[in-house]
This record gives sequence, structure tokens and C-alpha cells, in this order.
Amino acid sequence: MNRREFLEATLALMVAPSAFAAGQPSTTQAVPRRKLGRTGEQVSCIGVGGFHIGMQKDEAESIHIIRRALDSGINFLDNCWDYNDGQSELRMGKALQDGYRSKAFLMTKIDGRDKKTAAKQIDESLQRLRTDHLDLLQLHEIIRDTDPDRAFAEGGAMEAMIDARKAGKARFLGFTGHKSPTIHLKMLETAKKHGFRFDTVQMPLNVMDAHFDSFEKRVLPVLVREEIGVLGMKPMGGGIILESKAVSAPDCLRYSLSLPTSVVITGMDSTDRLEQALSVARDFKPPSEKQVEALLAKTAKPARGGTFEKYKVSQHFDGTVQHPEWLG
Repeated sequence: MNRREFLEATLALMVAPSAFAAGQPSTTQAVPRRKLGRTGEQVSCIGVGGFHIGMQKDEAESIHIIRRALDSGINFLDNCWDYNDGQSELRMGKALQDGYRSKAFLMTKIDGRDKKTAAKQIDESLQRLRTDHLDLLQLHEIIRDTDPDRAFAEGGAMEAMIDARKAGKARFLGFTGHKSPTIHLKMLETAKKHGFRFDTVQMPLNVMDAHFDSFEKRVLPVLVREEIGVLGMKPMGGGIILESKAVSAPDCLRYSLSLPTSVVITGMDSTDRLEQALSVARDFKPPSEKQVEALLAKTAKPARGGTFEKYKVSQHFDGTVQHPEWLG
């Protein structure tokens, strides 16, 4: 797909404000929502990253950020069973009390690769999040060439996830990964061989990825064609992209939003970061081809070799490599 086709696909995902703005304070501009693949759901174009929400020294600050996001029109919440030794889920669970659960499209991820481990982690996540169901459950860190076959093997994690959906513990199912477009494509192909179709796929989509071993170029067109919800992550590469000095944080968010993503998940470890993301989302308009070309021209040289995409070229972001016991 070329840039024009991407922009057309992005526009096709956008939902008219009148469809979701009811209940928004009259002084607050609504956060735009987009279609989540074929699910029939509409999610905020910006989502709260789960890892960063468990890092505050005072959990009251974490709870405040989550509730502020939900009150401001963000409905997509990201999390994972392993984030911050479970603190991210525990804090989010507390934030979702007092009526806030109904405002959220709640997603979490599990690491287990066998059915028993995966099922145990699903139940633990539900307990921590204080909910009887997840809107979206995803298999985390599909980063090894062996992960797809292991997940779909007899007695593998996918059996536990499908069982969770049947039991009403999860509405939709997806997978995530940050390492290689080739592995993502293998996961999609393996699913097809087993007669399974994912509802969502999560992957890095940013101004550096566009140039190097690109998820945007290799995986995104497949997801758009098959109407699978696209969850963009690492718009700033965990903050490392900003170290290039080639782009600003708003530039990074706007670029990721310009792609046919259902939601761009970004870290919001302070109210300032939250307000920045809200401002970009509310003011977002698809950029022209010339504007995108100018931004990509600035990032082409820094992107070489994955210098600012450590998650692709090192094990720094590989939680399940550092903790293989999480896999079961």
C-alpha cells in the first residue's frame, strides 16, 4: 500500500463525532474514535499504555491519571499480566471502581504459552483488574520464530484464550509483538492454518519503523485488507526515538495516528503526558502526503540499523526472555 492508500484507510476508520460525543462536557472537545476492525467496537484513537501507569511512586497518582483519561474521552486501556510485577493491573483495577469500568474498553495481555499457564494468568489478571471480563485479551510478546506454533499447538495458550472467550471472560482475542514483521506474519499464517482469525494485532508503528524492518510496510497492509484491528504501540519507541532529536513527541503521535490504526497506545506516566496526548488526539487531522514525506525525510538517516528501535535489535524490551518462567 502506498501513502495515499494508507490515508484513505485511516479516514475509513474514523467515526463521526455525533456517534460518541454524548455525555461529553460542553467545554470539552471529544477524543476521536475509530473502528476496531470487524468487531463493531469504537475505541479512542489514543490509548493509555499499561506499563507506564504502574511506575508512579504513589498509586493514587496512577489512579488519578487513569480516571482523568476516562473522564476526558479516552476509553482504550492497555495492560499486561507482567507489567511492574502486577502493579499496573492492580492500580488499574482500583481506578476502574466507582463506575469507571463502564467507561473503559479494557485490554490486557498474558505470557503463558501452554494452556495451564495461560489460563492461570487470565484468572489472575481478572482478579487484579477487579472485573469479570476483558474487552480484549492478547497473547503477549510473539517475538520468537517458535512462538506461533507453540501457541497453536495442542495444549497451547490459544486453547486457554478461546476457552476464556467461550466462558465470557474475554470478548475479543489478539496478539502482540515488537521484534519482527516476519514473526507477525507467521502468527497470522499459523492462525489461518488452524481456522482462527484474530480480532486485533498490536505492533510498533512509528517514524523510525517506517524505514527499518518495517511493520508498517509488511504487516499493516495485511491487517487493513483483512479488517483486523490495528493497535499501534511505541510511537516514541519507549522514549528512545526522542533521543534522536529528529522529531518531537507530538510529531511522533501525529505520525502514528496518520496510519490506519484503530488506536495508538502511548505511555502516560504524568498528567502532563496525558494532556499532551489528549491535545494531539483532539486536534488531529490527517496530514498531507508532503507533510508525511518531510517527516520521513528527517528520520531516514537516524533510523538506519534500528539505532532508535532497541526493541527490534536487542533484548532490552524482551520481558519473557528475561523471565522465561512466565511462559510456563
